[in-house]
Amino acid sequence: MKTFSSLLLIPLLLILPVEAGNDEKKSPTIVHVDARQAGELLSGPDKKNSPIIIDIRTSDEFREGHLKGARQIDFLEEGFAEKVRKLDRSRPYLIHCRSGGRSSRSLALWKKMKFKKVYHLDGGILAWEKAGLPVVK
Repeated sequence: MKTFSSLLLIPLLLILPVEAGNDEKKSPTIVHVDARQAGELLSGPDKKNSPIIIDIRTSDEFREGHLKGARQIDFLEEGFAEKVRKLDRSRPYLIHCRSGGRSSRSLALWKKMKFKKVYHLDGGILAWEKAGLPVVK
C-alpha cells in the first residue's frame, strides 16, 4: 500500500511546480486601491511608469467630470472588449467607473487578456470626489 501511495504522489510532485509557475505567468496583478492610494499612484515622481487611467463610464458621465488625463472606454458599448484588447498590456492601468460596479465586472476581461498590472479604484469616481481629489469638467 505504501508503494502505491508513493507512485501516486510522484506524478503530482512533478506537475505542481509547473502548474504553479504557469498560473503566476498567466495572471496579471490586480490591485484594489482606495481614492487616496490611487491619487498617490498618479502623482508619484515616476510619470513614465504611472498608470494609464481608463474611465469605463458612458460618454455623458465622462463629460460631467473625469480624472485628469483619463481615457474613456465605455463598458456598456458593444466594442468595449476590442478597445481594451488594443491597449499595451505591458503598461499599468487604473480602472474606474462611477461607483465600482462596472469596473469590478470588467476585471475578469483585463485578467483574461493578461494585462501586466491593473489597479482598480474601489468606489469609483464617487469615492475619488468624496476624498476631495480633483476632477476635470
